[in-house]
Amino acid sequence: MEIVLVPGFWLDASSWSEVTPALVEAGHRVHALTLPGLESRDAPRAGIGLRDHIEFVARKVDALEGDVVLVGHSGGGAVIHGVADLRPDRLARNVYVDSGPPAEGQPINEELPADADEIPLPPWEEFMDEDLVDLDDRLRADFIARAIPHPKAVATDGIRLTDDRRLDVPVTVIACEFPSRVIEDAIAAGEPWVGELARIRDVEYVDLPTGHWPQFTKPAELGAAIVEALRER
Repeated sequence: MEIVLVPGFWLDASSWSEVTPALVEAGHRVHALTLPGLESRDAPRAGIGLRDHIEFVARKVDALEGDVVLVGHSGGGAVIHGVADLRPDRLARNVYVDSGPPAEGQPINEELPADADEIPLPPWEEFMDEDLVDLDDRLRADFIARAIPHPKAVATDGIRLTDDRRLDVPVTVIACEFPSRVIEDAIAAGEPWVGELARIRDVEYVDLPTGHWPQFTKPAELGAAIVEALRER
């Protein structure tokens, strides 16, 4: 299977480096991406929006043969959902790592503090405690060393969705900072933040208890969870 790994905010392709060995060992072909504006700290970020990231990943899907699996962490979840809307017939599954699919017009996060056209990594005290579970001092220092400011418009643009066939793409949600029962209870209650997920016709949940960055805190377990999600059913 062709697996495309889409990082979340402030991260590039290297953030998946400890996850990919399990995927390769299982026989998959792995393509970890660095999204536009995340090439370096000096890369230009003005004018780069969510649609640019979605179309960038869609072009990668077009370059691959056969069905593709997209894995999106955090803000990367919005990106892979946008690709499901553009290329629903090319995707075998979308895997959301501590993320989920946004509804039409929904931005990823309008509240992140920006500096002109970019959003720097905020101080740790601005994150929720649940985000930081298992992210020890060494991992935090490594994160800071690798962090790249994110293009502001990627966070603030509302997603555009036009093809309901995206709802036929099977989905796996890997729940980390909150257990999957929280998501399922929210769906049962009709809460808006899970409205799009509730519309998807084939969804499975996997619990991987840790903080918001399992690719750092539990990379082997995350790799195993992705491999398991792709086993034939």
